[in-house]
Amino acid sequence: MQQIDMGALASQVLWSAFALAVVFGAIAQRTHFCTMGAVADVVNTGDWSRMRMWTLAIGVAMIGFNAMVALGVVEAGKSIYAAPRLTWLSAVLGGLMFGFGMVLASGCGSKTLVRIGGGNLKSVVVFVVLGIAAFATLKGISGVARVATVDRVAIEFAAGQDLPTLAAQAFGVARGQAALLLGAVLGGGLVVWSLARAEGRNGDVVLGGLGIGAVIVAMWWVSGQLGHVAEHPETLEETFVATNSTRMESLSFVAPVAYTVDWLLFFSDKSKVLTIGIVSTLGVVVGSALVALAGRSFRWEGFAGAEDTANHLVGAVLMGVGGVTALGCTVGQGLSGVSTLAIGSFIALAGIIAGAVLALRYQVWRLERMD
Repeated sequence: MQQIDMGALASQVLWSAFALAVVFGAIAQRTHFCTMGAVADVVNTGDWSRMRMWTLAIGVAMIGFNAMVALGVVEAGKSIYAAPRLTWLSAVLGGLMFGFGMVLASGCGSKTLVRIGGGNLKSVVVFVVLGIAAFATLKGISGVARVATVDRVAIEFAAGQDLPTLAAQAFGVARGQAALLLGAVLGGGLVVWSLARAEGRNGDVVLGGLGIGAVIVAMWWVSGQLGHVAEHPETLEETFVATNSTRMESLSFVAPVAYTVDWLLFFSDKSKVLTIGIVSTLGVVVGSALVALAGRSFRWEGFAGAEDTANHLVGAVLMGVGGVTALGCTVGQGLSGVSTLAIGSFIALAGIIAGAVLALRYQVWRLERMD
């Protein structure tokens, strides 16, 4: 068997992930790609442009990921999203918390990183607080509470919880064929819907949707194919190089923010090594900053007052706790997770959208009471 240079392979994976994250940040800054903004546009003004951008990205990610499943390049079951155990209550409550929090904090985890790249100092505070809250929910006090309560409520499947696996079992077809069909139907349907109206064919909408969706697919390939080692030379076990979860990963921005804060705080600790999540977090900031500086839109921005500060702090905590509880954010579950067609990802995404709508209604109620 050919000897694998694990150090060199890890370097290739990390540089590839960083480059893709830079592209993500650049596109998001250029096109104003933002899930919270998309929901707010629909609720507040009836503008569906950014929503169509987001659904176009989801559709592209679905088609691309499931095409790779059909080709035998990746397997949904080797990600955290399609595990046999469906913690549906965690997905619902975590999604609601995250969705509500991202409105209070002026954007989700990815938007926070994009805003940092544009000079927003409020987002720096959100980044730190989100990271601490997320880490506490991974391994700290809120993590103990999570495991002892909502995570106990679950449904166990015989194999994975992704739709292709369930369809393959139900109808006796090959999983790859089911993935190709479902990915084409569901993803293709979203693409068609996104482009059906003129507002969905705007240059920025198309760039944001196609570009972000393609980055998600490429990141799955980097982690699931380039970084896949069938037999680690030391442990003799299957592994995915440079991942925090030890499983195949694509972009997500809650737990990776926590690991980034941890890496920065304990940099001298040699056990704290770079991972796909950490370099992706840094890459989004770099990509956003490059576009903001090139377009002369970079500007410093701080808090407007005590209430603005409080909203962002509460929102950051809700995103950190909720994002870990739901196993992801608007990108982690809403793009990466949903692209695997995992049931839990759809539930978490519904919770996130519902939480965002509730928060937007709450803000309107607050404004009306102040008049």
